[in-house]
Amino acid sequence: MLKKKKVQLRDIKKKLSPEISTSEKKFKTYAPAILSFTLLISGISFDYFNVFPFFQGWIRVAWYSGAYIPVGLPVIKEGWESIIKGDFFTEFLLMSIATLGAFAIGEYPEGVAVMLFYAVGELFQNAAVRRAKGNIKALLDVRPNIAFVYRDNNFVEVNPETVQVGEKVQVRTGEKIPLDSTLLSEKASVNTAAITGESKPDTIHKGDKVFAGSINLEGVIELETTKKFNDSSISRILDMVQNATARKSKTELFIRKFARIYTPIVVFLAVCLTVLPYFFVESYIFKDWLYRALIFLVISCPCALVISIPLGYFGGLGAASRNGILFKGASFLDAMTKVNTVVMDKTGTVTKGVFKIKEIKPVAISENEMMAYLLALEGQSTHPIARAILEYDLKGQNHIASDVSEIAGKGLKGKVNNKIVLVGNKALMTAHGVAVPPDTDDIVESIVMIAIDNEFSGYVTIADQLKEDAVEAIREMHNAGIKKIIMLSGDKPSITEKVGLELGLEQAKGGLLPEDKLHEVEEMKKNASANIAFVGDGINDAPVLAVSDVGIAMGGLGSDVAIETADVIIQTDQPSKIAKAIKIGSSTRKVVWQNIALAFGVKLIVMILGAFGMASMWEAVFADVGVAFLAILNAIRIQKMNF
Repeated sequence: MLKKKKVQLRDIKKKLSPEISTSEKKFKTYAPAILSFTLLISGISFDYFNVFPFFQGWIRVAWYSGAYIPVGLPVIKEGWESIIKGDFFTEFLLMSIATLGAFAIGEYPEGVAVMLFYAVGELFQNAAVRRAKGNIKALLDVRPNIAFVYRDNNFVEVNPETVQVGEKVQVRTGEKIPLDSTLLSEKASVNTAAITGESKPDTIHKGDKVFAGSINLEGVIELETTKKFNDSSISRILDMVQNATARKSKTELFIRKFARIYTPIVVFLAVCLTVLPYFFVESYIFKDWLYRALIFLVISCPCALVISIPLGYFGGLGAASRNGILFKGASFLDAMTKVNTVVMDKTGTVTKGVFKIKEIKPVAISENEMMAYLLALEGQSTHPIARAILEYDLKGQNHIASDVSEIAGKGLKGKVNNKIVLVGNKALMTAHGVAVPPDTDDIVESIVMIAIDNEFSGYVTIADQLKEDAVEAIREMHNAGIKKIIMLSGDKPSITEKVGLELGLEQAKGGLLPEDKLHEVEEMKKNASANIAFVGDGINDAPVLAVSDVGIAMGGLGSDVAIETADVIIQTDQPSKIAKAIKIGSSTRKVVWQNIALAFGVKLIVMILGAFGMASMWEAVFADVGVAFLAILNAIRIQKMNF
């Protein structure tokens, strides 16, 4: 019994271990700041209430040193490592000199508080960084992991990596095609969304090419492999994503850009304030001028920036989240403000990715009667276009079709009410001598024609629908300062161009594979003035999402890989949120710059007063903490803004 309980306890620990390790990791991250804060507040209380007579001398110094070490030691260590690498003037050095200087003049609580503020600010910034892009290797889950290969007069299950070029493979209904191949069966219906990103299934015939990662929709098919697993379409996409990510430079933390300029100036001025008066002041006392210089350094501590800048970005992230937009890190809020070119996918991005009847055009027959004949035959088909037609709300009794046969690549033929009915494309009509109106050649959408007793009776067009806010999205993006909006799609060029025309886009290109899209965006990036955001939702969009300046994924219906690769995710699948993301980024940037101006402006005034001996350590701390508080209030404002 005891042994059984031990086993159960071990199993429970295994199940809980991820949660326990996460909690432990969080505790270790925040423990130094918590310990420092606790000791600091306790020390200040002992000083203020003076109820512990022993809290003085070396005990007081040791207490505040204990409060300082958890947050100060890592910063001092970082500053020392930077100096060894040749990077002398960093914010680590400034924080170290300022806080140790505060200790040197006996202002222990202020020294701890300044370093604690800095540590908390770093925690905020690191939390934003941790929200960066997820693991690109999620794309590996898309690749097929089994293949049924014909060996020794039988189909055997093997790892796709072991399949050679020229071998015969079998793929059942609903399974992924394991390698790039050619079709040996007479025909097949495949979903190529993983490659082209388009939701419309393709009907392919014997000898046609089919890509790895496509899904077989109907029946058992046989194929002959044309490429090895590592050379397949899905593997190439994975490789492009990884390479594109490697080419994408990391955004440097905002405050450190300022520190490279700010820190050496402040240190130089502090040294000058200590030494130069020796040559100009008759009653020069080194200790007094050192005291002024240390006050100067305390005032110059960038606590307001360290705290308010991350909070400003977190405010922007929160506002975006409330509007259904997820930024994977504060740096992308800045990046959105620089975007001047938006490149978009079509299906699932500006269109719904669901096929619906767009137009019904009866000829010499009522609409309801024509649809009754059409539905009778389409009811015998499992094709996605047939399913779209079957959603039609027929008024009246359904007709019954008999002797229905499928004519490969053309359509259906059958009897309805003792009449011969043909349903399909123009090739079917022409093969049976049915005269088709010439204006149907101008239709770019998928078209289903119907003939009753060899008389053309009309047609139905099937098309993907624009999202309700698609037109508004384009208009809002232009209003937000986007100069150029381009559509790149794997769909037919004619359909892509028509959608582009409806939306009023500057350019629309169709018939593109993932590598084509990647090439197009890389060509655009050769223009140094172009800051490109790419918007997509499919696996095929992942390489372009990774290489663009800002990758935006439609998160509601988009693929997991696109979401993992993107920098910004539109959780509601609404393209109009793109312009909103730009506005939130711009507002956040304004607040951050306001905080920078406030911090430097006030500090500059108090620094000058401190240099002339007109400000004490308390004014220095007030200037530091007070400005930080005002900057925090300004940062919180973003949460209240209406975008």
